[in-house]
Amino acid sequence: MEAAPDAWAEQDAWADRKQFINPAGLEIAYVEISGAEPALVLVHGFTDTSRSFSLLAPHLAGRRLIMLDLRGHGASSPGKGFGIADFADDIAALIRHLQLDQPVVVGHSLGAMVAIALAARYKELIGGLVVMAGTLKPDFASDHPLVAGVQALRDPISPTDPFYDWWHACRPGVPQAFLAGLANDASAMPAARWRAILEEICRADLTSAAQGVRTPTLIIAGGCDPLFGEAHQQALWRCLAGARLLRAEACGHNPHWENPAFVARAIIEAFEA
Repeated sequence: MEAAPDAWAEQDAWADRKQFINPAGLEIAYVEISGAEPALVLVHGFTDTSRSFSLLAPHLAGRRLIMLDLRGHGASSPGKGFGIADFADDIAALIRHLQLDQPVVVGHSLGAMVAIALAARYKELIGGLVVMAGTLKPDFASDHPLVAGVQALRDPISPTDPFYDWWHACRPGVPQAFLAGLANDASAMPAARWRAILEEICRADLTSAAQGVRTPTLIIAGGCDPLFGEAHQQALWRCLAGARLLRAEACGHNPHWENPAFVARAIIEAFEA
């Protein structure tokens, strides 16, 4: 994995970069980096924040980046619901507030599910779609490590809880300061919120929504993804018309942490026109 530039290694300063909008009374935090249009709107996964893209951002230098905290994550307000559609509505509001002209939306894991829902519900707002380590329909059994691990969490959640060894597992070389920052962000969420959001993830089925998406789409799959493996990626490829499927062969569930240079090149090459 290529190392991120030193300027982005200071994870402690990430929260200070956040700006806020307040659509319909719900405060949404985001980090913006100026650059060329079309903008990239980067949507993180379950329990993560905009920090999730801090290793990827340097490899996308020169492009305008909008990295948000989903509702209930990071510095964003929780609101009254955590459904996939709720998250998608928030991103649509952000795109309109910032007057973005058909941005490319890059979603990871939960964020990939949200990006699909966004492209289905707000076709006119989106110019491109990247679905990274995503799924149409999670298939977690009650004894799945994610479900069991979240059920076992108790407040206050410790950033050194052993659960993070599994939840944030990735290839060697990912900066420890980055992983510690993610754990701190996630631990600030109450355990009840973890469970409420996971319940919405588990009941989601985006098959019909994906079949209606006509936005140019790139699917990036971790070749060793323990959450959403090959069957999930093939289902995405079949439902998202005309999508290109690209594998980050040595990566797990977090290719943008494990090989950000590869992910950045794939995004740029897919949407350079």
